[in-house]
Amino acid sequence: MSMPGRKEIEESYRGIQAHICEKIEQTDETGKFISDSWKRAGGGGGLTRVMAEGSVLEKAGVNFSAVEGEVTPMMAKNLGMDARWFFATGVSIVMHPHNPHVPIIHMNIRYFETDKGDYWFGGGIDLTPHYVVENQANYFHRSLKAVCDQFDSNWYAQFKKNADDYFFIPHRDETRGIGGIFYDHLSEDKQHSKSDILKFSLALGRLFPEVYSELINENRDKSFSDSEKEWQKLRRGRYVEFNLVYDRGTRFGLLSNGRTESILMSLPKEANWFYDFQPEKGSEESKTLSLLKKEIDWINA
Repeated sequence: MSMPGRKEIEESYRGIQAHICEKIEQTDETGKFISDSWKRAGGGGGLTRVMAEGSVLEKAGVNFSAVEGEVTPMMAKNLGMDARWFFATGVSIVMHPHNPHVPIIHMNIRYFETDKGDYWFGGGIDLTPHYVVENQANYFHRSLKAVCDQFDSNWYAQFKKNADDYFFIPHRDETRGIGGIFYDHLSEDKQHSKSDILKFSLALGRLFPEVYSELINENRDKSFSDSEKEWQKLRRGRYVEFNLVYDRGTRFGLLSNGRTESILMSLPKEANWFYDFQPEKGSEESKTLSLLKKEIDWINA
């Protein structure tokens, strides 16, 4: 692969969006993604694809965007940018299932460049189970490590720590889920070319439907109670708190005058907040809370 330019990267991400939607439709079996093309007033646009009320997925969004324009003073201040113009493209995904035994999943892969000649890649995948199951956490993290190891044997450990630190809710003193990998400002160096980093980004995109389909099929037919459904809504509430208070992608989208509906597609259809909820001692809910911690070695646990 020659040194990729912005158009090649943009088209690669557009292809990843189509691939993921096709594979997830096959897994869900009844749900279909509807497409909503949009334009950004400041430059560029995107394609938002949303599934609602599938057999497995209550709400799922796979958003592609390629936007460009002036770096506003507010963007420069809040995002620490020293540039006058930017271009950004990528795919962002969040999927919320009906069944509380099927986890929430998120992925984002993105590319950013400025008129200063700077560029970088960012992204990652993380899993938010409503109920943490150790062997499924092991499978998820092993899958991520296998992709990282194809490009750099140090990346999984580095990016796993990044995810633990990033997907953390300080006011709750808990992680959003079992983490995954997260990276940002990744650009070429002596070991990794721009082409290599793009290949890594696309490999994560292709991994997404493979891993999530496996987790769906393992859990989709499990029965659940009304109390387990209420617990799911509480965990969704934590998800909302993180996305609206701490998530950089949400902040960038809103500050860059992005499309609000696409930016907030990550939020679940329903979420609840219970005052001072305390799970029963020894319950599966209590076990899950005890595992929402940083620095758990899920591969060797």
